[in-house]
Amino acid sequence: MRPCRSVSTHPTTSRRPLAATAALALALLTSACAGAPQPPASAAAEATGFPVEITSCGHTSTIASPVHRAVTMNQGATEVALALGVEDRLAGTAYLDDAVPQRWAAAYDAVPVLSPEYPTREELLAVEPDLVYGAYASAFDPGAAGSRAELERTGTAAYLSPFGCEEQDLRPDASFEAVWDEVDSVAAAFGVPERAEALRAEQQQRLAGLAAEEAGAGLDVLWYDSGDRAPYVGAGAGGPQLVLDAVGARNVFADQPGSWVEASWEEVVAADPDVVVLADASWSSAEEKIAYLEADPVLSTLRAVREQRFVTVAFSESTAGVRLVDGAVSVAAQLAGLDAS
Repeated sequence: MRPCRSVSTHPTTSRRPLAATAALALALLTSACAGAPQPPASAAAEATGFPVEITSCGHTSTIASPVHRAVTMNQGATEVALALGVEDRLAGTAYLDDAVPQRWAAAYDAVPVLSPEYPTREELLAVEPDLVYGAYASAFDPGAAGSRAELERTGTAAYLSPFGCEEQDLRPDASFEAVWDEVDSVAAAFGVPERAEALRAEQQQRLAGLAAEEAGAGLDVLWYDSGDRAPYVGAGAGGPQLVLDAVGARNVFADQPGSWVEASWEEVVAADPDVVVLADASWSSAEEKIAYLEADPVLSTLRAVREQRFVTVAFSESTAGVRLVDGAVSVAAQLAGLDAS
C-alpha cells in the first residue's frame, strides 16, 4: 500500500537505523548545549527576498528567513530538496518507496533518517524543524507530523505537495509545469530560486529531445502499478500519462480520470497492449508483477507477456515530481531497446 492512501504499513527497510538514532541523539545534545540551531553559512548568504509565502492545498506558510532545518516526509519531497542541493539544510528525512538515484546518494546519506516510514510527532519535533515538507497528505495525519495548522502553532512551517492535496479540486492538473511550480515554491522557501530555474531549463531541454525521438510512436502501453485481483494502472491524468505522452506512446487507460485507477483484467485482455510498463517499488516490485502475469493462464497469453515486452520504472519516476523526466528518459531508452531486439 502506497503512502498517498493512508499512513502506510508496507515494509520499508531503513538503511541505517543506528546512524539515524545517533544523529537524533546528537541533534538533541547539540540543541541542549548550544541553544537554538543556527542556519548554515549558505543559508545566511542567500537571505535576500524574505519573508516569502508558500501556499498549497489551501494552506499558506510565511517563511521569515531561509529554511535551514527542514524535514522531508516522503521520497518525492526529499528528492526535490536533493535536486535543489539543500541537503545541508535537512534535519531529517523519512519514508522511501525505492532507491534514491546514484547522483544524489552521497547527499542523501549525509541526512539523518528519522524513521523508515513516518516518524511520530514527538520524533519529528525533537529535531526542531523549521519546515515540514510532505509529498502525501498522510504525512500530516495525527499519527505522523500532525496537521499543518498544529505544526504552525509550534512555529514550524508546513508545505504539502499540491499533487497530494486532500481535496481533489485543489490539486493541479498533472503537468511538468505544475511539477516545476512546486519546485519553485520549495526553492523560494530555501532562498535558492535560481536553482529551480536551472532545473526547469535542464528538464525542458531533455523533454524536447524525447519529443523529437518519439520512441513510443505507434505503441499501446499498459502502465501496471500494483495489484493482482484487480490491476491498479496508470490513468489519463497523472505521472504515467505524462511519461507516455513525452515518449509518444498511447496509454490503454488514457480515458480513465485521475493519476491511477483500479481497472479489470478483462479490460487489459481486451486491450492486449504492445508493452507493459511495470512500476518498481519496495511494496510491489516489478519482478513480483512479472511473475504474476506469467503464472496466470489468461494473462500469460497477452502479446507483451509472451514476448517479454516489459519496461521497468522506479515508482519515484512515475509520480508527478522532480524525477518524472528521468522516468520518461528511462522509458524511451527501454522502448528503443525493445525495438532493437
